[in-house]
Amino acid sequence: MGDPTEAAADNAPSSDPVQRRREQRGWYLYDWANSVFITSVVTVLIGPYLSNLACVSAGAPDAASCLDPSLTVAPLGTELLTLHPNALYPALTTVAILLQIVCLPVLGAMVDQSRHKKRWLFWLALTGSLSTLGLYFADDGYMLASLLFVLANLLYGLSIVVYNAFLPEISTSDERDRVSVTGWGIGYLGGALLLAAHLGLVVGADSLGIGADDAARIAFASCGIWWAGFTVLAVKPLRDRFGAMAARGRGRPRVGRSVREFGHTLKDMRRYPNTILFLLAFIFFNDGVQAAIRYAAPFATQDLGLQQDILIVTILVIQFVAFGGAFLTGWISRFLGTKNTVLASLVAWGALVAAAYFLPVGNVPLFIAMGVGIGLVLGGTQSLARSMYSQLIPKGKEAEYFSLFQISDRGSTFLGSLTVTIAVSLTGGYRVAILSLIAFFLLGGVLLWRTRMREGIVAVGNEVPKNL
Repeated sequence: MGDPTEAAADNAPSSDPVQRRREQRGWYLYDWANSVFITSVVTVLIGPYLSNLACVSAGAPDAASCLDPSLTVAPLGTELLTLHPNALYPALTTVAILLQIVCLPVLGAMVDQSRHKKRWLFWLALTGSLSTLGLYFADDGYMLASLLFVLANLLYGLSIVVYNAFLPEISTSDERDRVSVTGWGIGYLGGALLLAAHLGLVVGADSLGIGADDAARIAFASCGIWWAGFTVLAVKPLRDRFGAMAARGRGRPRVGRSVREFGHTLKDMRRYPNTILFLLAFIFFNDGVQAAIRYAAPFATQDLGLQQDILIVTILVIQFVAFGGAFLTGWISRFLGTKNTVLASLVAWGALVAAAYFLPVGNVPLFIAMGVGIGLVLGGTQSLARSMYSQLIPKGKEAEYFSLFQISDRGSTFLGSLTVTIAVSLTGGYRVAILSLIAFFLLGGVLLWRTRMREGIVAVGNEVPKNL
Protein backbone atom coordinates (compact mmCIF):
# COMPACT_ATOMS: atom_id res chain seq x y z
CA MET A 1 0.00 0.00 0.00
CA GLY A 2 1.17 3.57 -0.71
CA ASP A 3 1.75 6.41 1.67
CA PRO A 4 -1.64 7.64 2.95
CA THR A 5 -0.58 11.26 2.71
CA GLU A 6 0.40 10.66 -0.91
CA ALA A 7 -3.02 9.15 -1.58
CA ALA A 8 -4.68 12.23 -0.08
CA ALA A 9 -3.08 14.45 -2.69
CA ASP A 10 -5.69 15.64 -5.18
CA ASN A 11 -5.74 18.98 -6.97
CA ALA A 12 -8.02 17.97 -9.83
CA PRO A 13 -10.99 20.23 -10.68
CA SER A 14 -14.27 19.44 -8.95
CA SER A 15 -16.45 16.92 -10.75
CA ASP A 16 -19.45 19.14 -9.95
CA PRO A 17 -19.91 21.74 -12.73
CA VAL A 18 -21.83 24.03 -10.36
CA GLN A 19 -18.90 24.06 -7.94
CA ARG A 20 -16.45 24.69 -10.79
CA ARG A 21 -18.48 27.66 -12.04
CA ARG A 22 -18.61 29.09 -8.52
CA GLU A 23 -14.84 28.88 -8.18
CA GLN A 24 -14.33 30.25 -11.67
CA ARG A 25 -16.42 33.32 -10.85
CA GLY A 26 -14.25 33.95 -7.80
CA TRP A 27 -11.13 33.50 -9.90
CA TYR A 28 -12.39 36.02 -12.48
CA LEU A 29 -12.97 38.52 -9.69
CA TYR A 30 -9.29 38.55 -8.73
CA ASP A 31 -8.39 39.63 -12.28
CA TRP A 32 -10.95 42.42 -11.85
CA ALA A 33 -9.34 43.26 -8.48
CA ASN A 34 -5.67 43.43 -9.45
CA SER A 35 -5.79 44.86 -12.99
CA VAL A 36 -6.30 48.39 -11.67
CA PHE A 37 -2.76 48.32 -10.27
CA ILE A 38 -1.17 47.74 -13.68
CA THR A 39 -3.60 49.93 -15.63
CA SER A 40 -3.85 53.02 -13.42
CA VAL A 41 -0.78 52.89 -11.18
CA VAL A 42 1.96 51.38 -13.35
CA THR A 43 0.86 52.43 -16.86
CA VAL A 44 -0.44 55.95 -16.25
CA LEU A 45 0.10 57.58 -12.86
CA ILE A 46 3.18 56.45 -10.92
CA GLY A 47 5.82 57.50 -13.47
CA PRO A 48 4.92 61.22 -13.59
CA TYR A 49 4.24 61.22 -9.84
CA LEU A 50 7.64 59.77 -8.89
CA SER A 51 9.44 61.99 -11.40
CA ASN A 52 7.79 65.06 -9.93
CA LEU A 53 8.70 64.11 -6.35
CA ALA A 54 12.29 63.36 -7.36
CA CYS A 55 12.65 66.57 -9.36
CA VAL A 56 11.40 68.67 -6.45
CA SER A 57 13.85 66.87 -4.15
CA ALA A 58 16.65 67.64 -6.62
CA GLY A 59 15.83 71.36 -6.56
CA ALA A 60 13.65 71.77 -9.66
CA PRO A 61 10.20 73.36 -9.21
CA ASP A 62 8.49 70.47 -11.01
CA ALA A 63 9.05 67.68 -13.56
CA ALA A 64 8.49 70.03 -16.49
CA SER A 65 11.50 72.08 -15.38
CA CYS A 66 13.67 69.05 -14.67
CA LEU A 67 15.73 68.93 -17.88
CA ASP A 68 19.08 70.02 -16.41
CA PRO A 69 21.40 66.98 -16.75
CA SER A 70 23.28 68.05 -13.61
CA LEU A 71 20.25 67.37 -11.39
CA THR A 72 20.57 64.15 -9.39
CA VAL A 73 18.94 62.15 -6.63
CA ALA A 74 20.43 59.41 -4.45
CA PRO A 75 17.76 56.70 -4.10
CA LEU A 76 19.91 54.59 -1.75
CA GLY A 77 20.77 57.58 0.43
CA THR A 78 24.40 57.57 -0.66
CA GLU A 79 26.26 59.56 -3.27
CA LEU A 80 27.80 56.32 -4.53
CA LEU A 81 24.68 55.84 -6.62
CA THR A 82 23.01 58.88 -8.14
CA LEU A 83 20.40 59.17 -10.88
CA HIS A 84 18.78 61.93 -12.84
CA PRO A 85 15.31 62.44 -11.29
CA ASN A 86 13.58 61.41 -14.53
CA ALA A 87 15.50 58.12 -14.49
CA LEU A 88 14.10 57.12 -11.10
CA TYR A 89 10.92 55.46 -12.39
CA PRO A 90 12.56 53.17 -15.00
CA ALA A 91 15.28 52.32 -12.47
CA LEU A 92 12.69 51.31 -9.86
CA THR A 93 10.82 49.27 -12.47
CA THR A 94 14.06 47.43 -13.30
CA VAL A 95 14.67 46.71 -9.60
CA ALA A 96 11.12 45.40 -9.19
CA ILE A 97 11.52 43.08 -12.20
CA LEU A 98 14.85 41.75 -10.90
CA LEU A 99 13.34 41.10 -7.47
CA GLN A 100 10.51 39.18 -9.10
CA ILE A 101 12.92 37.07 -11.12
CA VAL A 102 14.75 36.15 -7.90
CA CYS A 103 11.67 35.58 -5.73
CA LEU A 104 9.17 34.02 -8.12
CA PRO A 105 10.75 30.52 -8.36
CA VAL A 106 11.11 30.22 -4.58
CA LEU A 107 7.57 31.45 -4.03
CA GLY A 108 6.23 29.02 -6.63
CA ALA A 109 7.92 26.04 -4.97
CA MET A 110 6.71 27.12 -1.52
CA VAL A 111 3.12 27.42 -2.72
CA ASP A 112 3.27 23.95 -4.30
CA GLN A 113 4.43 22.60 -0.92
CA SER A 114 1.54 24.29 0.88
CA ARG A 115 -2.00 23.05 1.45
CA HIS A 116 -3.27 26.61 1.87
CA LYS A 117 -3.01 28.25 -1.53
CA LYS A 118 -5.93 30.58 -0.70
CA ARG A 119 -3.95 32.08 2.19
CA TRP A 120 -0.98 32.72 -0.06
CA LEU A 121 -3.14 34.55 -2.59
CA PHE A 122 -5.00 36.53 0.08
CA TRP A 123 -1.96 37.75 2.01
CA LEU A 124 0.14 38.55 -1.04
CA ALA A 125 -2.75 40.53 -2.52
CA LEU A 126 -3.56 42.25 0.76
CA THR A 127 0.00 43.39 1.43
CA GLY A 128 0.32 44.51 -2.20
CA SER A 129 -2.90 46.51 -1.99
CA LEU A 130 -1.87 48.06 1.34
CA SER A 131 1.45 49.10 -0.20
CA THR A 132 -0.51 50.76 -3.01
CA LEU A 133 -2.82 52.45 -0.51
CA GLY A 134 0.27 53.64 1.35
CA LEU A 135 1.26 55.72 -1.67
CA TYR A 136 -1.48 58.14 -0.61
CA PHE A 137 0.61 59.06 2.42
CA ALA A 138 3.94 59.20 0.51
CA ASP A 139 3.92 62.90 -0.35
CA ASP A 140 7.00 64.02 1.57
CA GLY A 141 9.91 63.15 -0.72
CA TYR A 142 10.39 60.30 -3.15
CA MET A 143 12.04 57.69 -0.91
CA LEU A 144 8.93 56.27 0.76
CA ALA A 145 6.94 56.36 -2.51
CA SER A 146 9.78 54.52 -4.28
CA LEU A 147 9.92 51.79 -1.61
CA LEU A 148 6.14 51.30 -1.63
CA PHE A 149 6.01 51.14 -5.42
CA VAL A 150 8.74 48.48 -5.63
CA LEU A 151 7.07 46.48 -2.85
CA ALA A 152 3.62 46.69 -4.44
CA ASN A 153 5.06 45.72 -7.83
CA LEU A 154 6.84 42.70 -6.34
CA LEU A 155 3.78 41.53 -4.40
CA TYR A 156 1.57 41.97 -7.46
CA GLY A 157 3.84 39.65 -9.48
CA LEU A 158 3.98 37.07 -6.69
CA SER A 159 0.19 37.07 -6.31
CA ILE A 160 -0.25 36.49 -10.05
CA VAL A 161 1.80 33.28 -9.82
CA VAL A 162 -0.56 31.91 -7.16
CA TYR A 163 -3.60 33.17 -9.06
CA ASN A 164 -2.51 31.46 -12.29
CA ALA A 165 -1.76 28.25 -10.41
CA PHE A 166 -5.48 27.96 -9.58
CA LEU A 167 -6.40 27.75 -13.29
CA PRO A 168 -5.78 23.98 -13.75
CA GLU A 169 -7.57 23.32 -10.44
CA ILE A 170 -10.84 25.11 -11.23
CA SER A 171 -11.34 24.13 -14.88
CA THR A 172 -11.21 20.97 -16.95
CA SER A 173 -8.90 20.80 -19.96
CA ASP A 174 -11.80 21.66 -22.28
CA GLU A 175 -12.85 24.64 -20.14
CA ARG A 176 -9.36 26.11 -19.84
CA ASP A 177 -9.49 28.48 -22.84
CA ARG A 178 -12.88 29.90 -21.89
CA VAL A 179 -11.92 30.43 -18.26
CA SER A 180 -8.57 32.07 -19.05
CA VAL A 181 -10.10 34.36 -21.68
CA THR A 182 -12.98 35.37 -19.40
CA GLY A 183 -10.64 36.23 -16.53
CA TRP A 184 -8.43 38.32 -18.79
CA GLY A 185 -11.39 40.11 -20.36
CA ILE A 186 -12.98 40.96 -17.01
CA GLY A 187 -9.62 42.25 -15.81
CA TYR A 188 -9.41 44.63 -18.76
CA LEU A 189 -12.93 45.88 -18.07
CA GLY A 190 -12.26 46.52 -14.38
CA GLY A 191 -9.01 48.33 -15.16
CA ALA A 192 -10.70 50.45 -17.83
CA LEU A 193 -13.60 51.52 -15.61
CA LEU A 194 -11.42 52.71 -12.74
CA LEU A 195 -8.91 54.28 -15.14
CA ALA A 196 -11.71 56.33 -16.69
CA ALA A 197 -12.60 57.64 -13.22
CA HIS A 198 -8.94 58.38 -12.48
CA LEU A 199 -8.41 60.26 -15.72
CA GLY A 200 -11.49 62.34 -14.97
CA LEU A 201 -10.02 63.07 -11.55
CA VAL A 202 -6.63 64.07 -12.95
CA VAL A 203 -8.04 66.19 -15.77
CA GLY A 204 -10.51 67.92 -13.43
CA ALA A 205 -8.04 68.40 -10.56
CA ASP A 206 -7.96 72.19 -10.90
CA SER A 207 -11.73 72.53 -10.87
CA LEU A 208 -11.84 70.32 -7.77
CA GLY A 209 -9.32 72.58 -6.04
CA ILE A 210 -6.58 69.95 -5.79
CA GLY A 211 -3.19 69.61 -7.46
CA ALA A 212 -2.14 66.94 -9.95
CA ASP A 213 -0.09 65.11 -7.30
CA ASP A 214 -3.04 65.11 -4.89
CA ALA A 215 -5.26 63.68 -7.63
CA ALA A 216 -2.70 60.92 -8.27
CA ARG A 217 -2.51 60.12 -4.53
CA ILE A 218 -6.30 59.82 -4.33
CA ALA A 219 -6.18 57.50 -7.34
CA PHE A 220 -3.49 55.36 -5.66
CA ALA A 221 -5.66 55.04 -2.55
CA SER A 222 -8.70 54.01 -4.58
CA CYS A 223 -6.62 51.35 -6.39
CA GLY A 224 -5.45 49.91 -3.07
CA ILE A 225 -8.98 49.80 -1.68
CA TRP A 226 -10.36 48.30 -4.91
CA TRP A 227 -7.63 45.63 -5.02
CA ALA A 228 -8.11 44.65 -1.35
CA GLY A 229 -11.91 44.74 -1.33
CA PHE A 230 -12.45 42.62 -4.42
CA THR A 231 -9.71 40.19 -3.34
CA VAL A 232 -11.76 39.33 -0.25
CA LEU A 233 -14.72 38.50 -2.47
CA ALA A 234 -12.54 36.63 -4.98
CA VAL A 235 -10.83 34.31 -2.51
CA LYS A 236 -13.98 33.23 -0.68
CA PRO A 237 -15.36 30.80 -3.36
CA LEU A 238 -11.97 29.17 -4.06
CA ARG A 239 -11.10 25.82 -2.49
CA ASP A 240 -7.72 24.66 -1.24
CA ARG A 241 -6.38 21.68 -3.14
CA PHE A 242 -2.86 20.25 -3.06
CA GLY A 243 -0.70 17.89 -5.02
CA ALA A 244 1.77 15.17 -4.10
CA MET A 245 4.52 17.64 -3.17
CA ALA A 246 2.35 19.27 -0.48
CA ALA A 247 1.19 15.86 0.76
CA ARG A 248 4.76 14.62 1.18
CA GLY A 249 5.81 17.78 2.99
CA ARG A 250 2.69 17.81 5.18
CA GLY A 251 1.93 21.32 3.93
CA ARG A 252 4.86 23.05 5.66
CA PRO A 253 6.91 24.88 3.01
CA ARG A 254 10.54 25.75 3.69
CA VAL A 255 12.72 28.20 1.77
CA GLY A 256 15.74 25.89 1.56
CA ARG A 257 13.66 22.97 0.40
CA SER A 258 11.88 25.24 -2.09
CA VAL A 259 15.18 26.30 -3.65
CA ARG A 260 16.27 22.68 -3.97
CA GLU A 261 12.88 21.68 -5.36
CA PHE A 262 13.05 24.40 -7.99
CA GLY A 263 16.48 23.13 -9.03
CA HIS A 264 15.02 19.66 -9.44
CA THR A 265 12.16 21.10 -11.48
CA LEU A 266 14.57 22.80 -13.89
CA LYS A 267 16.38 19.50 -14.41
CA ASP A 268 13.10 17.65 -14.72
CA MET A 269 11.90 20.05 -17.45
CA ARG A 270 14.29 18.38 -19.87
CA ARG A 271 11.74 15.56 -19.99
CA TYR A 272 9.21 18.02 -21.41
CA PRO A 273 10.79 19.60 -24.50
CA ASN A 274 7.47 20.96 -25.76
CA THR A 275 6.92 22.84 -22.51
CA ILE A 276 10.37 24.41 -22.91
CA LEU A 277 9.71 25.19 -26.57
CA PHE A 278 6.43 26.91 -25.70
CA LEU A 279 8.14 29.02 -23.02
CA LEU A 280 10.77 30.11 -25.54
CA ALA A 281 8.05 31.00 -28.05
CA PHE A 282 6.22 32.99 -25.37
CA ILE A 283 9.37 34.90 -24.41
CA PHE A 284 9.84 36.11 -27.98
CA PHE A 285 6.30 36.97 -29.02
CA ASN A 286 5.48 38.44 -25.60
CA ASP A 287 8.64 40.53 -25.90
CA GLY A 288 7.21 41.98 -29.10
CA VAL A 289 3.83 42.62 -27.47
CA GLN A 290 5.32 44.32 -24.41
CA ALA A 291 7.72 46.46 -26.45
CA ALA A 292 4.94 47.56 -28.82
CA ILE A 293 2.82 48.71 -25.88
CA ARG A 294 5.69 50.22 -23.88
CA TYR A 295 7.03 52.36 -26.74
CA ALA A 296 3.73 53.38 -28.30
CA ALA A 297 3.70 56.59 -26.22
CA PRO A 298 7.09 57.99 -27.27
CA PHE A 299 6.38 56.91 -30.86
CA ALA A 300 3.11 58.87 -30.78
CA THR A 301 4.53 62.02 -29.21
CA GLN A 302 7.93 62.16 -30.92
CA ASP A 303 7.33 60.65 -34.37
CA LEU A 304 3.64 61.39 -34.87
CA GLY A 305 3.46 64.70 -32.97
CA LEU A 306 0.34 63.74 -31.00
CA GLN A 307 -0.71 65.35 -27.71
CA GLN A 308 -0.96 63.69 -24.28
CA ASP A 309 -4.77 63.78 -24.26
CA ILE A 310 -4.82 61.69 -27.45
CA LEU A 311 -2.64 59.09 -25.73
CA ILE A 312 -5.00 58.97 -22.75
CA VAL A 313 -8.02 58.46 -24.99
CA THR A 314 -6.17 55.74 -26.92
CA ILE A 315 -5.22 53.90 -23.71
CA LEU A 316 -8.87 53.85 -22.69
CA VAL A 317 -9.89 52.65 -26.15
CA ILE A 318 -7.35 49.82 -25.96
CA GLN A 319 -8.61 48.75 -22.51
CA PHE A 320 -12.28 48.63 -23.50
CA VAL A 321 -11.62 47.01 -26.88
CA ALA A 322 -9.31 44.44 -25.24
CA PHE A 323 -12.25 43.39 -23.05
CA GLY A 324 -14.28 42.46 -26.13
CA GLY A 325 -11.21 41.29 -28.04
CA ALA A 326 -10.42 38.65 -25.44
CA PHE A 327 -13.89 37.12 -25.79
CA LEU A 328 -13.78 37.42 -29.58
CA THR A 329 -10.50 35.52 -29.89
CA GLY A 330 -11.79 32.96 -27.39
CA TRP A 331 -14.80 32.41 -29.65
CA ILE A 332 -12.62 32.18 -32.75
CA SER A 333 -10.43 29.58 -31.04
CA ARG A 334 -13.41 27.22 -30.89
CA PHE A 335 -13.32 27.01 -34.67
CA LEU A 336 -9.63 27.50 -35.54
CA GLY A 337 -8.20 25.79 -32.47
CA THR A 338 -6.25 27.54 -29.70
CA LYS A 339 -2.80 27.23 -31.23
CA ASN A 340 -3.92 28.41 -34.68
CA THR A 341 -5.74 31.37 -33.12
CA VAL A 342 -2.61 32.52 -31.29
CA LEU A 343 -0.58 32.08 -34.47
CA ALA A 344 -3.16 34.18 -36.35
CA SER A 345 -2.95 36.86 -33.65
CA LEU A 346 0.84 37.02 -34.11
CA VAL A 347 0.30 37.59 -37.84
CA ALA A 348 -2.05 40.43 -36.89
CA TRP A 349 0.56 41.89 -34.52
CA GLY A 350 3.13 41.82 -37.31
CA ALA A 351 0.71 43.60 -39.65
CA LEU A 352 -0.03 46.25 -37.00
CA VAL A 353 3.61 47.16 -36.34
CA ALA A 354 4.27 47.18 -40.09
CA ALA A 355 1.34 49.57 -40.59
CA ALA A 356 2.64 51.78 -37.76
CA TYR A 357 5.74 52.49 -39.84
CA PHE A 358 3.58 54.21 -42.45
CA LEU A 359 1.35 56.23 -40.11
CA PRO A 360 1.35 59.91 -41.18
CA VAL A 361 2.32 62.62 -38.71
CA GLY A 362 -0.58 64.11 -36.76
CA ASN A 363 -3.25 61.69 -38.01
CA VAL A 364 -5.36 61.08 -34.89
CA PRO A 365 -8.04 58.79 -36.42
CA LEU A 366 -5.46 56.36 -37.82
CA PHE A 367 -3.58 56.27 -34.51
CA ILE A 368 -6.78 55.49 -32.59
CA ALA A 369 -7.63 52.86 -35.23
CA MET A 370 -4.23 51.34 -34.50
CA GLY A 371 -5.21 51.27 -30.83
CA VAL A 372 -8.42 49.43 -31.72
CA GLY A 373 -6.39 46.84 -33.63
CA ILE A 374 -4.03 46.37 -30.68
CA GLY A 375 -6.96 45.98 -28.31
CA LEU A 376 -8.53 43.29 -30.48
CA VAL A 377 -5.47 41.03 -30.39
CA LEU A 378 -3.92 42.00 -27.04
CA GLY A 379 -6.20 40.14 -24.63
CA GLY A 380 -6.58 37.05 -26.81
CA THR A 381 -2.85 36.60 -27.37
CA GLN A 382 -2.06 36.70 -23.65
CA SER A 383 -5.06 34.81 -22.28
CA LEU A 384 -4.85 31.94 -24.76
CA ALA A 385 -1.09 31.69 -24.21
CA ARG A 386 -1.76 31.28 -20.48
CA SER A 387 -4.35 28.60 -21.19
CA MET A 388 -2.02 26.70 -23.53
CA TYR A 389 0.81 26.79 -21.02
CA SER A 390 -1.44 25.49 -18.23
CA GLN A 391 -1.97 22.34 -20.32
CA LEU A 392 1.80 21.71 -20.41
CA ILE A 393 2.34 21.70 -16.62
CA PRO A 394 2.78 18.48 -14.58
CA LYS A 395 0.15 18.09 -11.85
CA GLY A 396 1.18 19.35 -8.42
CA LYS A 397 3.76 21.81 -9.77
CA GLU A 398 1.41 24.50 -11.05
CA ALA A 399 2.85 27.38 -9.01
CA GLU A 400 6.46 26.49 -9.81
CA TYR A 401 5.82 26.30 -13.52
CA PHE A 402 3.71 29.45 -13.51
CA SER A 403 6.56 31.21 -11.72
CA LEU A 404 8.64 30.44 -14.83
CA PHE A 405 5.82 31.78 -16.97
CA GLN A 406 5.72 34.97 -14.90
CA ILE A 407 9.52 35.32 -15.11
CA SER A 408 9.22 35.00 -18.88
CA ASP A 409 6.55 37.69 -18.84
CA ARG A 410 8.46 40.06 -16.56
CA GLY A 411 11.87 39.45 -18.08
CA SER A 412 10.82 39.37 -21.70
CA THR A 413 11.01 43.16 -22.05
CA PHE A 414 14.80 43.05 -22.22
CA LEU A 415 15.41 41.96 -25.82
CA GLY A 416 12.65 44.15 -27.20
CA SER A 417 13.88 47.16 -25.26
CA LEU A 418 17.44 46.53 -26.43
CA THR A 419 16.30 46.29 -30.05
CA VAL A 420 14.30 49.50 -29.77
CA THR A 421 17.22 51.29 -28.08
CA ILE A 422 19.62 50.32 -30.88
CA ALA A 423 17.15 51.26 -33.62
CA VAL A 424 16.38 54.65 -32.06
CA SER A 425 20.10 55.33 -31.59
CA LEU A 426 20.77 54.61 -35.27
CA THR A 427 17.77 56.41 -36.76
CA GLY A 428 16.83 59.03 -34.17
CA GLY A 429 13.16 57.99 -34.19
CA TYR A 430 10.80 55.15 -33.32
CA ARG A 431 9.46 54.19 -36.76
CA VAL A 432 12.19 51.70 -37.62
CA ALA A 433 12.27 50.56 -34.00
CA ILE A 434 8.57 49.65 -34.01
CA LEU A 435 8.96 47.96 -37.41
CA SER A 436 11.84 45.85 -36.11
CA LEU A 437 9.48 44.14 -33.64
CA ILE A 438 8.17 42.03 -36.54
CA ALA A 439 11.20 39.80 -35.93
CA PHE A 440 9.93 38.91 -32.44
CA PHE A 441 6.47 37.94 -33.68
CA LEU A 442 8.03 35.94 -36.51
CA LEU A 443 10.48 34.05 -34.29
CA GLY A 444 7.90 33.48 -31.55
CA GLY A 445 5.42 32.26 -34.15
CA VAL A 446 7.88 29.78 -35.66
CA LEU A 447 8.73 28.36 -32.22
CA LEU A 448 5.05 28.11 -31.32
CA TRP A 449 4.29 26.42 -34.65
CA ARG A 450 6.98 23.84 -33.90
CA THR A 451 5.55 23.16 -30.41
CA ARG A 452 3.68 19.83 -30.49
CA MET A 453 0.89 20.61 -28.04
CA ARG A 454 -0.78 17.19 -28.03
CA GLU A 455 2.54 15.40 -27.47
CA GLY A 456 3.51 17.87 -24.74
CA ILE A 457 0.18 17.53 -22.90
CA VAL A 458 0.39 13.74 -22.91
CA ALA A 459 4.02 13.85 -21.72
CA VAL A 460 3.13 15.79 -18.53
CA GLY A 461 0.19 13.46 -17.83
CA ASN A 462 -2.70 15.82 -18.56
CA GLU A 463 -5.90 15.17 -20.47
CA VAL A 464 -5.80 16.40 -24.07
CA PRO A 465 -8.58 18.94 -24.72
CA LYS A 466 -10.81 18.53 -27.74
CA ASN A 467 -9.89 21.97 -29.02
CA LEU A 468 -6.18 22.49 -29.63
